Amino acid sequence: MARVLHILTRRPLVRAPLIGEARPVTQIEETSRPATRGTHWPWLVAVAGFVALVGAAGFRSAPGVLIDPLHEEFGWSRGTISAAVSINLLLYGLISPFAAALMERFGMRRVVASALVLVSAGSGLTVFMTASWQLLLCWGVLVGVGTGSMALAFVATITSRWFVKHRGLVSGVLTAAGAAGQLVFLPIIASLAGSHGWRSASLTVAVAALVVVPIVLLFLRDQPSDVGTTAYGATEDIPPPPPNRGAARRALRVLGDAARTRTFWLLAGGFAICGASTNGLISTHFVPAAHDHGMPHTTAAGLLALVGIFDVAGTIASGWLTDRVDPRWLLGGYYFLRGLSLLLLPQLFAPTTEPPMWAFIVFYGLDWVATVPPTVALCRERFGMTGPIVFGWVFASHQVGAAIAAFGAGFARDHLGSYDLTWYVAGGLCAIAAYLSVRIRSSGVVGAS
Repeated sequence: MARVLHILTRRPLVRAPLIGEARPVTQIEETSRPATRGTHWPWLVAVAGFVALVGAAGFRSAPGVLIDPLHEEFGWSRGTISAAVSINLLLYGLISPFAAALMERFGMRRVVASALVLVSAGSGLTVFMTASWQLLLCWGVLVGVGTGSMALAFVATITSRWFVKHRGLVSGVLTAAGAAGQLVFLPIIASLAGSHGWRSASLTVAVAALVVVPIVLLFLRDQPSDVGTTAYGATEDIPPPPPNRGAARRALRVLGDAARTRTFWLLAGGFAICGASTNGLISTHFVPAAHDHGMPHTTAAGLLALVGIFDVAGTIASGWLTDRVDPRWLLGGYYFLRGLSLLLLPQLFAPTTEPPMWAFIVFYGLDWVATVPPTVALCRERFGMTGPIVFGWVFASHQVGAAIAAFGAGFARDHLGSYDLTWYVAGGLCAIAAYLSVRIRSSGVVGAS
């Protein structure tokens, strides 16, 4: 009724038709009809987002298989090369909340397309490197900023704008895009680096990033209202947020509000450990660690890609569970089980892949980024409309943890001659993350605005 009154106050009344005259369709009638057009658009947007996220994950994970080739050609220490990876991981997280705010200001399509061009430039320019600072600039800064603009805050933005029903499931599928990117790119990059040199691998990443741009421009849309539809499962139009002309200020203001809450720090602390135990440690150092025990680079990269296969299944299942189970308890369970697996890993490395290593790959893959759907859900439930930006800051803590672990593990390998200590430290930290997760309050929206 309120909506009809609102329309009546804005639209002139249309005269009644004369007898025998065709009755015109009024705008009141048009707006009162259920929205049936464009119901495919949420899924097209989700597919475009999936493709962009696949690319971002593949581009970001590429340096992990290039550590040894770069060390052999240039003589740079693993600590130096790992520093570039650390910068990449750090910017991947720190850019995320600002990217979420920029998406409010300029739209997802413009931000993501620009980010892909930046990734292509950063990867392509590496073929001209002659000094280690150029590696820091290209793989660290340019690729880090580009992939950070397509980080998991992008997932939160898509699910918040385009889905009401199945949000947890869609969040899980989009998060699994990271595993799919790893699955697609890592074996290709490792094979190219081994057979044609690391420059071929870098150029492949540059070309692949450009190929994704037309898909984003064609199918990614900013709001359901842009194409005359509603969010999937919505019973009424959800008005888009007002244009934001101060993206950086808004991101910082949301951080200030969220940082005054206990929930934010518990989420950020747990997610920092999540980043340290996945992107920072396994993604970056699993291949060289396995090679230390006599395993070929291509075999180790294949195992890491296999983690991605099971990660897809685990993350989608986690999204399904997030719609049905308290996200706090899911996080606690995921972190605890991950910690146990990392404590066992040093005993599993060997020149060949034995059954215990296969078991680790399957188990760890199922748990890899299963933490993301419940974390996104907690940010949305506790912080309301600012949830995507709050998640961007929580994800920034994830990447701070990843950056510290990436550099720390490389430093430990240079000075201790082994990665063993890093696996044990990561396992203990995961137990702390489990404790932090279950300490989050059970319900209630807190005051980030």
